[in-house]
Amino acid sequence: MRYPADAPPPPTPKPESKSKFNNRQVFVVGAWVLLSLLFWQVAFGQAPTNEEIPYFEFLRSVDEGLVSTAEIQPDGETLVELTDGTLYETRIPVALTGDSLLSRLEAADIEVVAIDQQTSIGSTLVTWLFMLLPVLLIVGVFVYMGRRATSGLSGAMGMGRSRAKVFDSDRPTTTFADVAGYESVKEEIREIADFLREPDRYRSAGAIAPRGVLMTGPPGTGKTLMARAVAGEVGVPFFSVTGSSFVEMFVGVGASRVRDLFEEARKQAPAIIFVDEIDAIGQRRSGGAVLANDEREQTLNQLLAEMDGFEPTTGVIVLAATNRAEILDPALLRPGRFDRQVVIPLPNQAERQAILAVHVRGKSLANQDHLETLSRQTPGFSGADLANLVNEAAIRAARDGRHIIEVDDFTAAYDRILLGHRDRSGVLLPEERRAVAAHEAGHAVVAAVSEAADPVHRVTILPAGESLGNTQQLPEHERHLYSEQYLYDTLAVQLGGRAAELLVFDRASTGAANDLAVATSLATKMVKEYGLSKKLGPVSYPGSGPVYLTSGPDSSMRFSEDTQRIIDREVGRIVSEALEAALRLLQQHRRVLDQLTEMLLHDETVEGHVIYELLGEAVPPPRPQVLQDHIEASELQTARDGR
Repeated sequence: MRYPADAPPPPTPKPESKSKFNNRQVFVVGAWVLLSLLFWQVAFGQAPTNEEIPYFEFLRSVDEGLVSTAEIQPDGETLVELTDGTLYETRIPVALTGDSLLSRLEAADIEVVAIDQQTSIGSTLVTWLFMLLPVLLIVGVFVYMGRRATSGLSGAMGMGRSRAKVFDSDRPTTTFADVAGYESVKEEIREIADFLREPDRYRSAGAIAPRGVLMTGPPGTGKTLMARAVAGEVGVPFFSVTGSSFVEMFVGVGASRVRDLFEEARKQAPAIIFVDEIDAIGQRRSGGAVLANDEREQTLNQLLAEMDGFEPTTGVIVLAATNRAEILDPALLRPGRFDRQVVIPLPNQAERQAILAVHVRGKSLANQDHLETLSRQTPGFSGADLANLVNEAAIRAARDGRHIIEVDDFTAAYDRILLGHRDRSGVLLPEERRAVAAHEAGHAVVAAVSEAADPVHRVTILPAGESLGNTQQLPEHERHLYSEQYLYDTLAVQLGGRAAELLVFDRASTGAANDLAVATSLATKMVKEYGLSKKLGPVSYPGSGPVYLTSGPDSSMRFSEDTQRIIDREVGRIVSEALEAALRLLQQHRRVLDQLTEMLLHDETVEGHVIYELLGEAVPPPRPQVLQDHIEASELQTARDGR
């Protein structure tokens, strides 16, 4: 899958203003803040204008006749005015405010003024008012802002409104011509576009348009791009929303948003609603009395009612995408809601080559024919993975100051994606480097001499990521069925490194840890799922279905402990026989093993054709992909005619 290279990107909708406050509200908040600062300045910002003197210095001034008047407050605070008009402040100890002090002041002919208690209390209240008023104003500002935020979250202010992105004026320009490969998927989804483009033709035949189409598949295969292509083919409004945008902490919000979304779509019908990651709201409902998530289940119920309830959805088709179709609620998948389920798998070799050709458009390649080899080299890559591969190669070329992408750039990008960053600073000990060379040579030789194994493409002992070396095989063609011989040869190739260590050094090492894990996993599938164990018989204990987001083993046990013991013994037997087969092949070609080990120590990387030259064999030619596609199309047509 790809994004259109020559078409302009879809216009971005103008973002709506998200300010919750208008000019008047900003003015009120600003006025409160200024008043708070003003009162704070009045209450605490004025420094004392009178100098404070000690009490005993005040008595000395009294005795010397320098004091004119004294204003004494009940708490002992005294304002003193001297004969020259100077003002001072002092504090008279309460214990000393008796007759002796008054007599002393009268003898000095000093005017004594006593401040009333009520005046002191009033002054105290005013002081406290000035202290509390700024705090009250600040608290009021926060309360006002909180109320505004709460009202903004309410349904009346848009909490229950849909967050869908609507392309009504500038509709998606992506069409099926912009999508590389996936012809069968496009053929199945193209009917949706025909229903919207020519509804009368289908109504005349009594056909009813599908309510919904569910697209499933691994991540990165272009489900969103396919949905946009349907809208672009017809030129209808395209409502795009994610499943997680319906779920909030408040019960009823998600259901309100679903109603609003369908209401908006009906106003602009015919229209397409695209729900990405629908598993966020479409998970299977709990069967117990206690609900796991009442908000999510109410949202799901509303979606079910909108798709097939009392309200008609004429002219509105729902497209949805998910990577986890196995966890969706059965009521969502029944006919009348999602009438069709379209699987968008990983691209095959021909589709990968077409996708690569799209992503290299506008770039300068040193070898355009390398795309065919690169498509064979990348089984299991999605469209997004292929786009990342081309981009990494372009980055490497730009980093080296080149505008032409070389074959080595694609090779380095492939290694970086699969193995990790190649670190040349890590220095191995001489014996470790020889062990790695022998290990990788063992993989390569076993793969080259095994009849059903994939041909060797390249061997290297350059560390990358956690790998100290790598043997890369290039499939002759895209496989859909794997024979028993192919599986056994694959196991032997996987254990060829361990066999080489045992043969050359007469001891094993930890370098084969990952090889053993992969071989054990494959042998387990051969016994449990493929029915290739004679003791267990032609029975299968598969997993729970197509799970695209995990590659781990199925932890649930659907068999007895006696069966598990048989499975364990059979897995051990198959892995041991594969190791013995690898040892026999390496003993027969010991000379080539030693020669390849020395070449790796000297050159670090050896191409696959060199290994076949050492063996005296020709490189297996790839099967033409065009012929394979023709054969598959013919077989498919024959099967349809037979029905």
